[in-house]
Amino acid sequence: MSEVRVNPGDSFELALKKFNRKVQQDGILSEARRRAHYESPQARRKRKAAAQRRKMRRTTRQP
Repeated sequence: MSEVRVNPGDSFELALKKFNRKVQQDGILSEARRRAHYESPQARRKRKAAAQRRKMRRTTRQP
């Protein structure tokens, strides 16, 4: 559960911006989207393997 502390005197817009940033950092929305539909074990393995390949490609390209 994400928690955002709002200082007295902070505007609603600032509090909403803090909340959105915290939710994005915690990955709550991406987790909800991922769980919205059933993903077969084969599809899950393919997705994880593709993510690992992207990660390896990024790390090897860095100087």
